[in-house]
Amino acid sequence: MNWTADEMMTVAAARALHPGTRCFVGIGLPSTAANLARRTHAPDLVLVYESGTIGAKPDRLPLSIGDGVLAETADAVVGVPEMFNYWLQPGRIDIGFLGAAQIDRFGNINTTVIGDDYREPKVRLPGAGGAPEIAASCSEVIVIVRQNSRTFVDGVDFVTSLGHGHGASDRARHNLRGAGPVMVITDLGILTPDPETRELTQTHLHPGVSLDQAVDATGWNLRVADPPVVTDPPSGTELSALRSLKE
Repeated sequence: MNWTADEMMTVAAARALHPGTRCFVGIGLPSTAANLARRTHAPDLVLVYESGTIGAKPDRLPLSIGDGVLAETADAVVGVPEMFNYWLQPGRIDIGFLGAAQIDRFGNINTTVIGDDYREPKVRLPGAGGAPEIAASCSEVIVIVRQNSRTFVDGVDFVTSLGHGHGASDRARHNLRGAGPVMVITDLGILTPDPETRELTQTHLHPGVSLDQAVDATGWNLRVADPPVVTDPPSGTELSALRSLKE
């Protein structure tokens, strides 16, 4: 069975979510991957959305965090202040699942502006939403984003959500609860932070992807595992479940 690069990326992201995990889900690629995990190996994955839905079980991909299917299928619906003050900030969420417009070598995320001047940017993006708190307080963060030199930049134009700052000690210096980004999953492979420096390292390449492709798609001098692991291709079950989500 053939698959696309986006399907491989989504399947790889779904595999990273373990059964029973409490996962704070962003709309878009994170939501697709999380719902795929629920339909395959992790039916008891607890999906938490920023709108206040806990344990949502949508039978289709939600269009936004305000999509009624989330509230209709949730175990509980709470107010947004309770979601952040009681569930997120005290560390009750295992995984924060985020996207990015820009990401740098230390996993810092920009979803605010493109350009050096905040007041007159080249592009104004949707903004932070709850992402800064998700990145700060979830036990771990997984980022899913397409890998190209416009997105993978040496330094983000604006730090919307702190990853590992400038290195290993920055999160502790800011007294952040969570471990920060532990994995960045792309259409080319998987990157994980170096245990000592926290700089992102290409540890996996998806089937058919060359190392040169990953290096060329990255706006910094990419560190690479020796050798990088080749990701297992999607199974027929995973592809069928993924495609049925989009019908």
